[in-house]
Amino acid sequence: MKKILTLALSISLIITGCTKNALTGKSHLSLISEDQLKEMAVTEYRTFLSQNKVVSSSGNKDAEMVKRVGSRIANAISSYYATQGKPDLLKGYEWEFNLVDNKDVNAWCMPGGKVVVYTGLLPISQNEAALAVVLGHEITHAVAGHGGERMNNGLLAQFGEAAGNILTSNNPKVNSIFNAVYAPGVQLGALLPNSRSQEYEADRYGLMFAAMAGYNPQEAIPFWQRMAQAGGGQKPPEFLATHPADSKRIARLQSYMPEALKYYKPLKK
Repeated sequence: MKKILTLALSISLIITGCTKNALTGKSHLSLISEDQLKEMAVTEYRTFLSQNKVVSSSGNKDAEMVKRVGSRIANAISSYYATQGKPDLLKGYEWEFNLVDNKDVNAWCMPGGKVVVYTGLLPISQNEAALAVVLGHEITHAVAGHGGERMNNGLLAQFGEAAGNILTSNNPKVNSIFNAVYAPGVQLGALLPNSRSQEYEADRYGLMFAAMAGYNPQEAIPFWQRMAQAGGGQKPPEFLATHPADSKRIARLQSYMPEALKYYKPLKK
């Protein structure tokens, strides 16, 4: 009887807890609200910045570039939502862009627009347009609710153990899954196929947002070619990786390019 009740409650949560993402139009499970995710993100972001060396944007060209490119991408996304008649969908987003002194080749965005770029990314990005492609990609993950989708899937997977408290961000299990999804460099291994699908989605919209911000989306191709060379062939097989194989990603980016170029208007110098 207990198993039947648990199953019934699970089905009820799935039916009543589905929401449609305004960017992609896809429906996904929503057991924890976007507001809760943003609240948790602020806490984790502040903790991360306090424990790492943030490069001051005062007089540092690289840090200034990160903030400049990030702000342009954010403005482009806001304009895009406004033209779609959905300006309120970014309500609660308080954008922050910080450069952190770290040799890892990485960048990420938490819910609510909390963004970090590592200094290790800049020698490979090499220019503002390539950085815009990266930031467009990472920010898309946030506005498309990819992390929240993966987190909700994780919650559902642990539903039997987390029953009764699954909808509160004060639950240690919820916090643990949040950290697993959003912690830099950490991915939920059980959700690899979904993650690769989300990567392609972020590539597509990331190119569009970079183009809307005035950056040439075609810089994505040489950037990912440099990323492939930097990997040195040491990446795991695609079926074990959360990201698509470099060759497949580049081919997919090329297929997205005509769409992105429709939005491209070069920045006025």
